[in-house]
Amino acid sequence: MSERSERTDGTSVAFEVVPAGSTSDPDLREQLLRVWVDVTDAGGSVGFTAPAPVEQIAATLDTALAAVASGRDALGVLRADDGAVVGMGLLVSRGVDLFAHWRTVLRLMVHPSWQGTGAGRVLLEGLHDLGRDLGLEHLHLSVRGGEGLEAFYERFGYRVVGTHPAAVRLGPTDTRDELFLVADLSPSARDEG
Repeated sequence: MSERSERTDGTSVAFEVVPAGSTSDPDLREQLLRVWVDVTDAGGSVGFTAPAPVEQIAATLDTALAAVASGRDALGVLRADDGAVVGMGLLVSRGVDLFAHWRTVLRLMVHPSWQGTGAGRVLLEGLHDLGRDLGLEHLHLSVRGGEGLEAFYERFGYRVVGTHPAAVRLGPTDTRDELFLVADLSPSARDEG
């Protein structure tokens, strides 16, 4: 596993876990919001459609940061050499003991200027390592059908375990399935992947 990704211009990114106490940093919030808005405007499947509804994204981000601050959820980011946040992903808990052995990967995104550089791999592998550090057995995520995103995740051991037909309505004539994927975090699964 590589912990860094480098662009052709020589700049690189690395994964880091955001401590719960750092979520109130206004600079971090501003950078995360910028990434989310830019990814949305570039057509990314991160909960909203372009043009990015900045106020809605900001409110959703604030809710996510509060859950991380409380210790319920975990946040990992990609930082460039200059310290700028260029990607993010959350490990979201369902908040009950019955499901404490796994979490949902949510809001996984890499800034458009870093896409295609391997930064997504660094981010996802970092979240997997974080999940193992938290003692999790597997991770769950969902993707919007019709985008081909499941092929990316399959490279990291995810498998499609279900489909919710017509769950995502992007517009009056554009309705997509939601695909549910799960990855095993056991050491043997890591060696196989």
